[in-house]
Amino acid sequence: MSIFEKQINFLGKRKMFYIISASLFTLSIISLLVRGLQFGIDFKGGTEVAVQFEKQINISEIRADLNTIGLGNVEVKTFGGESGVLVRTDVQEIPKKVFSKVQTSIESEIASFGYGKIKSVVETTSNSIVFDFDSAKVADAIYDKLNDAGYQASKVTQEINNTQISVKVGISEWIKENFSKKIQDNNFTVVKETTVGPKIGNELKRDAFIAVMLSLLVILIYVAFRFKFTFAVGAVVALFHDVFITLGMFSLLYGLIPGLNLEISVSVIAAFLTLVGYSINDTVIVFDRIRENFKIHKTAELEHNMNDAINKTLRRTIMTSFTTILTVIVLLVFGGEVLRGFAFCLFFGITFGTYSSVFVASAFVLDYAKYKNQKINF
Repeated sequence: MSIFEKQINFLGKRKMFYIISASLFTLSIISLLVRGLQFGIDFKGGTEVAVQFEKQINISEIRADLNTIGLGNVEVKTFGGESGVLVRTDVQEIPKKVFSKVQTSIESEIASFGYGKIKSVVETTSNSIVFDFDSAKVADAIYDKLNDAGYQASKVTQEINNTQISVKVGISEWIKENFSKKIQDNNFTVVKETTVGPKIGNELKRDAFIAVMLSLLVILIYVAFRFKFTFAVGAVVALFHDVFITLGMFSLLYGLIPGLNLEISVSVIAAFLTLVGYSINDTVIVFDRIRENFKIHKTAELEHNMNDAINKTLRRTIMTSFTTILTVIVLLVFGGEVLRGFAFCLFFGITFGTYSSVFVASAFVLDYAKYKNQKINF
């Protein structure tokens, strides 16, 4: 009895695993066509504002308040715990009907400082107001007071005799104004405000797609150079399998798991690129062992050599993936709202990547070599 007959015959069951992969692939295609993907602010454009309160908040009340302030479709989630709020809206600038209210609020704030009246409003744009004051001394004092009060104020020029102050009028100012009126017993600060235009969002979509495709192309070249072209094609097929099915999970499970943010953001694209690197690492280790077997057992059948290589690396593959997934689960549970999409992508990606290294990449190489009637030598 040869050593190969003592091993588990993984590749002998490859047709069953082809069916599993084809089913997952088909399910992903259907979900992507029917449900599509939900893109975050990074890609579709809009405004994201993070607000941190001193005390725990009632997210339902916050959501109800923000749905009535004229910002269109507003999405509200907890952020960094039970005292943070993440507000997302498709609006990139304050609506005109709201702008005048914010301007009146800023002018009232300036009047409350007690430095005299505003000399004039020099200019108003879609996201800022420029005020002129009687003297540079008054302008400097009001500049400091406005920033202390949480407004984003700046001097128009850095000259000593500058009398003009520009105040940003963004979504965060309007949110802050409403929170100040309705939530008076819980102090808060605006942690960040991110605004992305639709043009930038489209450019990011294009660049993200190019980044993933280029990574697959470079890996194809690398594996072809290090092994054989047949192995390179098998590796890229497995990677495409991992990326596409994981992407399908984002579409399929969006909105079905409470508290899990499955929007496609820049961090999720980073996770996909990380997944590509992690998955090819597993595949290359299996291919390395296959190459070693070919050098030692030159007369053994191709399938036997490959099965032996898979069995010898299986324990290492499973243990490495298992320990990585444990870390990812901790990140998924405790990493906060922003990192959950990243961790979700890695969780499913590593799972599918481990599976594909054994049951897709090697199986594809075997069937491709048989179909082409190739004899693989190293």
